[in-house]
Amino acid sequence: MRRRAFIGSVGGGAIAGVAGCLTRDGEDEERPANDTEDGDPEPDDPDLEGTVTVATYESMVDGENPAGPWLKEQFEAEYPDAELKWTLPNSGINQYIRREEQEADLDADVYFGINVDDLARIDDNLSDGGLFRELNLDRIDRSDRIRDGLDVGDPHGRVLTYDTGYISLVYDESVVDEPGSFDDLTDPEYADALIAQNAQTSDPGQAFLLWTIDAYGADGYLDYWRDLVDNGVRIIDDWSESYYGAYMQEERPMVVSYSTDQVFAADEGYDMSRHQIAFLNDQGYANPETMGIFERASEVDLGYAFLDFVLSNDAQAEIAQRNVQFPAVADEFVDLDESFDQYAHEPPEAVTVGYDQLRGNLDGWVDDWAREFASQ
Repeated sequence: MRRRAFIGSVGGGAIAGVAGCLTRDGEDEERPANDTEDGDPEPDDPDLEGTVTVATYESMVDGENPAGPWLKEQFEAEYPDAELKWTLPNSGINQYIRREEQEADLDADVYFGINVDDLARIDDNLSDGGLFRELNLDRIDRSDRIRDGLDVGDPHGRVLTYDTGYISLVYDESVVDEPGSFDDLTDPEYADALIAQNAQTSDPGQAFLLWTIDAYGADGYLDYWRDLVDNGVRIIDDWSESYYGAYMQEERPMVVSYSTDQVFAADEGYDMSRHQIAFLNDQGYANPETMGIFERASEVDLGYAFLDFVLSNDAQAEIAQRNVQFPAVADEFVDLDESFDQYAHEPPEAVTVGYDQLRGNLDGWVDDWAREFASQ
């Protein structure tokens, strides 16, 4: 299974140390707006020759059977005069925030793997609506295939969703009963049972933190985490170490992970009793992954072509099954293996902390959490 386990450093200190001060809304010089209110105008003769460089995370292109090589091969087959080049930024989106502030070369045209918290962090550190272009959806024919509810709420229209996962708990039913709520996790029955990830260094870890903020509010989430710590929660830096290491080695019977984990378990022939899915409060935390074109992209036309290609039937099926995530498009536009349909579980209710709430708050929430709990 391939999981996006590492975000770089995501707290407020991640951007601090860069030469010069980061531009905030209303401070210093505003960045130029997009050329039109509705995104890039559609050219009469788009330039579909050259090399489009796509930034992404490591597990998209490395490891066992990742989606990236397939996407490259098929995109180049569809656009024979084009080449797709992957690049892996060492610190994720933060690398491009730094480069944008310094007006350095971005060396990429598209970013593949933007979360809503990334957008909030961009706008907290650069001018409002910065870094990525406002998309002209008329240039992306397949954009209307995306399922309802997967709009991440970006007011600047910079991104489109290409897959989504739901954070849940995975547990061993031979050791513990299914927890029904967040409060259950603080009961003695679940003492020393749960593995979570560091919200500073792990996407699932940060998503689980935000889920607790949704449940208990900005004024109550730290108290809840204190109760979790008192009940013996173990926090591990990244998802791979927590899942493949501690959980799969049966050090503990419960781990923060994804509601699609049974797909992986069935494919590998693992004991299903150890891969049961628990939706706390009958919810799962939605974590859509999106894609956007950099404002200073050199291959804008190929960038639009790539975004449209990713929403094609075959690409959506390959991304979903290789990333073990749900496709972004409606059912009629994607064919998935029967095992995926059988073992991928959607929560009764999907929740998320949206862009408006994250703006100006995300780094503070993570930093406040890290000061108390990151070393547990």
